[in-house]
Amino acid sequence: MKDTPPAPASRQVNSRVGNARATTQPLDGRAGTTSPDPSRYPMRHGRRRLLGVSLSLIEEGAKKSSVLWVSLSGRDRLAWHIWHEGAIYIVTGGEEQSLPGLVEASRVRVTLRSKDNGAELVSFDAHVHLVDQASLSEAESGAVAALAKERLNAVDAAGLAARWASGSSIVRLTPEAAV
Repeated sequence: MKDTPPAPASRQVNSRVGNARATTQPLDGRAGTTSPDPSRYPMRHGRRRLLGVSLSLIEEGAKKSSVLWVSLSGRDRLAWHIWHEGAIYIVTGGEEQSLPGLVEASRVRVTLRSKDNGAELVSFDAHVHLVDQASLSEAESGAVAALAKERLNAVDAAGLAARWASGSSIVRLTPEAAV
């Protein structure tokens, strides 16, 4: 009886790309199971990003964590925020968090991280809009009220909106996925 050559050793590939999974590939370089189609996962800003980052993923991440990272002048800065009606709202300046360059920016890179382990959930570009506190729309006045409610350790909780109007800026970040 003739001995048959042993089958090539295989290794498990544990990487995930989106919801596709490459399963096994022979170590000798021969074709194994099909890998995910790389054209579905384009490179953007040097990071692998799924096509069509959904607004629902951004919304879920923004609602679960009260902080995010904003890239300003090549530096990531931590900021507290709220999610309100499809956008992120941030208070900056005056006695609030200092985010130099945010008010002047037209677009920023935002990163949301897991509240549990700090891993990156999603990164996306967002359009920056300075909220005119003198003439708030209905949605913007709702956002200011939500910001005041979520502001921790406020000395003058009742007068927050007035203090922000006189010395701080409120910025709306609208994810590009929603634009």
